[in-house]
Amino acid sequence: MEAVVFAGLQGSGKSSFFKERFFATHVRISLDLLRTRNRENRIFEVCLETQQKFVIDNTNPTCDERVKYIGKSRDSGFQVIGYYFRSKVDDCLRRNEGRADRVPEVAILSTAKKLELPRLEEGFDELWYVRIEDNGFVVEEWKNEV
Repeated sequence: MEAVVFAGLQGSGKSSFFKERFFATHVRISLDLLRTRNRENRIFEVCLETQQKFVIDNTNPTCDERVKYIGKSRDSGFQVIGYYFRSKVDDCLRRNEGRADRVPEVAILSTAKKLELPRLEEGFDELWYVRIEDNGFVVEEWKNEV
């Protein structure tokens, strides 16, 4: 089974990438949609118990925020794949302006300040870079550098 963990700023394309690549095959676990950590945790636990593929579609900017998903997923026999959404803050702010559900600018800036690059050592089986180019997504092999 497969657990996917996204990491990246608001407006970096995470939810659009989910819809394009995982909508038909994975449950989307998103705090934006579920509104409370309790609901998010309940859906997460059900996916683990039922061996259902899922995507954690949150910003997950720090190792501490990602590790709770990674550890439990690995303990439940899931392969854990991470996608890091490479985006400049200015690009995310610009894309955010075009969204119906705009995120406050201060939230994007705050997330950018604490954003930590994911590392395989966190427990990922695979890591990938994702960037937006010509209105499409480009997925690239992970290198331990930016």
